[in-house]
Amino acid sequence: MVSVFSRPRPPLAPTAAAAGAEPAREFGRAGRAGTRTGAARVTGAALVTGASSGIGAALARRLGAEGTWDLVLTGRDPERLRAVADASSASALALDLTAPGADRRLAGFTLATVGPVDLLVAGAGVGWAGEFREMPAHAIDEVLETDLTATLRLVRLLLPDMVAAGTGRVVLVGSLAGCVGVRGEAVYSAAKAALGAFADALRQELRGTGVGVTHVIPGVVDTPFFERRGAPYRRSRPRPVPPERVADAIRDTAVRRGRDEVYVPGWLRLPCRVRGATPGLYRRLAARFG
Repeated sequence: MVSVFSRPRPPLAPTAAAAGAEPAREFGRAGRAGTRTGAARVTGAALVTGASSGIGAALARRLGAEGTWDLVLTGRDPERLRAVADASSASALALDLTAPGADRRLAGFTLATVGPVDLLVAGAGVGWAGEFREMPAHAIDEVLETDLTATLRLVRLLLPDMVAAGTGRVVLVGSLAGCVGVRGEAVYSAAKAALGAFADALRQELRGTGVGVTHVIPGVVDTPFFERRGAPYRRSRPRPVPPERVADAIRDTAVRRGRDEVYVPGWLRLPCRVRGATPGLYRRLAARFG
């Protein structure tokens, strides 16, 4: 099921309608016009995925509070997404990014609503906890499709307009699991590791185009993620950080400063560096301390 929540917009041009957008129920602030009466100049257009909860929802509220972004949000939960969209003065399209054609529908809706994006934050993600040999095949597919494939497809659709404009930023929300591998989360770790490799390769490819790529590596974040993966987080260390802390890091370090990598909290650089420089030592430490 697809739900659409949209701000008032001018009539769609034929090309935008053909891109896959559908009639929308309207609410909220006016669309992008370069400036707003009594408000700061528009920074640009932004699309945030995974915005119905967690990091994506926190970031949407942060960007919405600035009042300078034309926001489009997407997530799986229509009711939660509607609440976030209302709080962020954003348009929203509730859908499952793993559904056939969902990437094209979201890209079409975004182009029709705010035009080409200046910022794409790919925050959608799911997990699964347990031994790999017991993991159902459908769960493997869901994790890989949601955490990796859907993001790559969406970036592929929106990137050409960024390159043509000579500006923009792609922010890919990864995980510490993708840097070091986490026991009981083999497929999730693999998907996030692949996302990090994609970020590195794409950044090299885009050098000189004006388009940047940021890989965000959070550790444990206090979100519904652990409930949905099928197992709560029980370790005493590291302690979960609030999603707002990650959202602030994305806004301040990735978007405003244009950093290539952002670790939240910052000390996570250490295990990632140890794993990269001395993998044997890291494996011994992981076997001892978990």
